[in-house]
Amino acid sequence: MTKPPDWEGTLEDLDRRRQHAWAMGGPERLDKHRGKGKLDARARIERLLDPGTFREFGTLVGGEVAADALIVGSGSINGSPVMLGAEDFTTLAGSIGPGGNSKRYRIAELALRDKIPLVMLLEGAGFRPGGGHYGRSPTDLLAQAQCSGRVPTVAAVLGPSAGHGALVAPVCDFRIMSKQGAIFTAGPPVVKESTGEEISKEDLGGPVTALPSGVIHNVADDDEAVIADIRRYLSYFPPSAWSYPSALPADEDSEPRATPELLGIVSRDNRRVYDMRAVLDVVFDRPDWFEVQPQYGKAIICALAHLGGHPVAIVANQPNVLAGSIDADAADKAAHFIMVADSFHLPLIFFADNPGMLPGSRSERSGVLRAGARMFAAQTAATTIKLHVTMRKAYGFGSMVMSLLGFDHQSATFAYPGATMGAMSAAALGRATHAGEDVTAKLRDAELQASYRSAEHMGFDELIDPRETRDALLASLRRALSSRQAAAEPVSRTVILP
Repeated sequence: MTKPPDWEGTLEDLDRRRQHAWAMGGPERLDKHRGKGKLDARARIERLLDPGTFREFGTLVGGEVAADALIVGSGSINGSPVMLGAEDFTTLAGSIGPGGNSKRYRIAELALRDKIPLVMLLEGAGFRPGGGHYGRSPTDLLAQAQCSGRVPTVAAVLGPSAGHGALVAPVCDFRIMSKQGAIFTAGPPVVKESTGEEISKEDLGGPVTALPSGVIHNVADDDEAVIADIRRYLSYFPPSAWSYPSALPADEDSEPRATPELLGIVSRDNRRVYDMRAVLDVVFDRPDWFEVQPQYGKAIICALAHLGGHPVAIVANQPNVLAGSIDADAADKAAHFIMVADSFHLPLIFFADNPGMLPGSRSERSGVLRAGARMFAAQTAATTIKLHVTMRKAYGFGSMVMSLLGFDHQSATFAYPGATMGAMSAAALGRATHAGEDVTAKLRDAELQASYRSAEHMGFDELIDPRETRDALLASLRRALSSRQAAAEPVSRTVILP
């Protein structure tokens, strides 16, 4: 394209400045970065977004500091618009200068204003020393907190992330890390200076620490795998809380079908464990559901899936971990997951099979009652569609946090015949009351009849054959979706607690 003579010098100057920003930290630093098996910030953006959709802004922020070490803009993921930012570690270690801070604030502001998701790709050293972050100026975390519960937010930790930059992750709905990622309040040099402790960045904030602590939800092998999981995660969500999730086109996977396989998976003997994941493989449209936080609070499975093509959120007890007993970590995980799902109108489906909250001194010291109360508050406050199945057992508070409670606004509640329930198991009640053998036998018989007694008093909408599980849930979901006759609105909640 030819340039008129009076524009030539001006446009050449613009091009020179852009080229400087696009060059990031320069060839040497880029080669070193890529030599570690990582994508650079711009390559990450290109891989994350649909081809040809990235529109950058703030390119010239930072002047001689290329893009001020932060690349931001808009694009599309799975055909839907998003806002995103990517820290550029090759430029001043991805540190945050005043210009970068303004860019971070701006993309969060626009994500909320335009009602689209916000994605942050993190690899940076936090606030830049001497960066001029003083006085009255906005912080990106303020704008990001205002996004909470209104637009989906995702953070990926793709290298070391420290200080202020690291705080972006726990404020987001979904946090994922590559195996080369590490996240911490302050890096190893600061730790050594402050406390004398010598520790590697991997031990301080890598997956071995960040997953058990709950700071990070999921881990993937490398940058490409993390980016693929982000695209997959967002595919279940609407653009914002002002819209409902979109269903997939109908295909054979979304049709009604019997689930006879469950008779071989779910043992009639309450004491025999099984893997709830096998149940989810059978019940949902295809066995490619997406689990959130699989390495934390393993006694509960939290996952995203499709039922009849409709995106749903699953909260399921895991009988092969602690016999399904709900510990503090599992309850904390489920509480956060429920709040996220409810905020974006994903129907919640509960599969209960637990002997209650985990008892014992260690569990009590971990705050199991506080965590259980948080989960209970989250699910009772949920305004989205709720469906419930009790599979074999659900006792005490462990049943209530799984939405087995009358007048809990469920659209449908089901149980398998022979499911046992109550304040506690017959065996535990017998021991607690020092009952004799004859009384214990009567308690056990009453326990075995509990599902029928409950059904006789409308404790459930229906007792179902396990082979009817998918069809019962699908029919109930399709009926419940007819309630959405008005435009979606955000849930009345200030913020999703991290």
